Amino acid sequence: MHAIVAAVTERIIKRSQKPRQEYLNLIAEEAQRLQQQPARHGISCTNLAHAIAAEEHDEKVILKQSSRAANIGIINAYNDVLSAHQPYKNYPDEIKKHLGKLGHVAQVAAGVPAMCDGITQGQNGMELSLFSRDTIALSTAIGLSHDVFDGVVLLGICDKIVPGLLMAALRFGHLPAIFLPSGPMSSGITNSAKAKTRQRFAAGEVGKEELLESELKSYHSAGTCTFYGTANSNQMLMEIMGLQLPGSSFLHPQDPLRPLLNQYALAQLSQHTALESDYIPLGQMLDEKSFVNAIVGLLATGGSTNHSIHLLAIARMAGIILDWQDISDLSDVVPLLTRIYPNGEGDVNHFQQAGGMGFLIRELLEAELIHPDVKTLLGSDSPLGKGLRAYCQEPYLIIKTLDNGDQEKQLGWRDVNAESLNLDVLSPAHAPFMREGGLKLLSGNVGRGLIKISAVPESRWYTKAPAKVFTDQYQVVDAYEAGELNQDCVIVVKYQGPKANGMPELHKLMPVLANLQDAGFNVALLTDGRLSGASGKVPAVLHLCPEALLGGAINLIQQDDIIEIDAHKSLVKNHSEPTSSSDSTSDSVRESEHKRIKNSMGLGRELFSVFRANVTSADQGALSLAWVE
Repeated sequence: MHAIVAAVTERIIKRSQKPRQEYLNLIAEEAQRLQQQPARHGISCTNLAHAIAAEEHDEKVILKQSSRAANIGIINAYNDVLSAHQPYKNYPDEIKKHLGKLGHVAQVAAGVPAMCDGITQGQNGMELSLFSRDTIALSTAIGLSHDVFDGVVLLGICDKIVPGLLMAALRFGHLPAIFLPSGPMSSGITNSAKAKTRQRFAAGEVGKEELLESELKSYHSAGTCTFYGTANSNQMLMEIMGLQLPGSSFLHPQDPLRPLLNQYALAQLSQHTALESDYIPLGQMLDEKSFVNAIVGLLATGGSTNHSIHLLAIARMAGIILDWQDISDLSDVVPLLTRIYPNGEGDVNHFQQAGGMGFLIRELLEAELIHPDVKTLLGSDSPLGKGLRAYCQEPYLIIKTLDNGDQEKQLGWRDVNAESLNLDVLSPAHAPFMREGGLKLLSGNVGRGLIKISAVPESRWYTKAPAKVFTDQYQVVDAYEAGELNQDCVIVVKYQGPKANGMPELHKLMPVLANLQDAGFNVALLTDGRLSGASGKVPAVLHLCPEALLGGAINLIQQDDIIEIDAHKSLVKNHSEPTSSSDSTSDSVRESEHKRIKNSMGLGRELFSVFRANVTSADQGALSLAWVE
């Protein structure tokens, strides 16, 4: 292994030793009883009768009598509002049908909420977005708490849904678990053309009709949005962590390989329950090496900044403690191997066509940047290979003509391309787009935060300019429209942290800041909030900790203070020393903002006050689950 990757891995193992062992002990206790009999046979007859009352006769017989048949719980995040999740409508019936052919049973254990950040961006409902992750985790836990399942199928793709599902699945880590993806929609208009229309709308050059037409040409059918935001970063992570099949993440929902891959994945899951010899509980499958591989994959692809929060939260569920410094240290040695919008002009369909995940994983393995010796859903004796090396394969369709003349579709596997088929989108490790990864940790007298550099030209990695201070994104838009931001400046937006208002993504800022940058001004963003996973060319220091509501130094920044941001030196600094009067002013602002936020009502925001009261800081995963110390 690369020396830095090995050192970071060892550091995580050492730091996590106590909580990881406590976690493994917990799931070992649960696993012991499952290896004696199916989970459903460990509950009372009354309990079991309730659990199987609605099943068909044949399934009822299996669930009552068989000691070898598994009962697989399905957690489904289907709804019609999320284009990526709409294909899941018929998945439960298809899962039940195929597992039935294998002699097993499946039941929908829970339907969980799934909100679309694309719909709530810039709206008040966005203040529920981050907390929806923990809500999904809790909802998943409720579904699995019936304790009648031997394995779990997780149906989810988008921003907070995958992290929430995986967080809960790890708390039931004695069960094997897999994700079934559904894939991206086909490419619409280019993402850069879409972004340009948004900028023109922000500048008042086009109206709503032209803007809506542009958006509809981009988001036009079922499937994941095609830019490389949080949803598609989720898909990359689930594959490189071995929770999805090789090459399955970025095939279209209508691809004829989809049902064949689903069937193959379900067969793998059924072979890894406690009823089988190759038992692979999820909590043992995902270890410290798995999470290092996930971070490396995120950096090598220039993935979403949201995962600097989510990965910490997910790992914590398995007793593994990650820190932003781990991400930053790995970023120093992990090269950027993809150019997918907002890091480039191509989208995930172009990435898939160029070689996709198989090419990426092979390059990272050959560069000794990811651990090959990890467990995956393929198990220990897969014909595709051992550990992560099996993920250098890609699926393909075989059409076989039967003796009666009918045609049968079969799943085949082959080595991925030796060379990238599009060097503008996917590069080999020896000739990367950048020698460094996509994220940097910046520290200084205003706290510490993260900057995504993969989409930012290196000429803009340094900014030193007066601060323009705001307490929400709408104030920034108003100032822009009034012509008050036409200068070099650092836009400071505070009171956007998880404890303040749930840390909504500040989507309305991007067209404004991009217009200022295109007008020739040197601009940057500094905030204790988040940005969209699709944010791009404007330098932005995000997730600043401590947040303003907790008395973070961002709260001391005054109008026209000189702020320096240096991604080369990992520095963020306020060059203006705060005075006692500014301290008093910031305390007054803090009290006013606290009162305003506390009294926020509407769209259910008031119902989530318990989450805001208990949430940890962003650099601890923004967890609001009560048991987390």
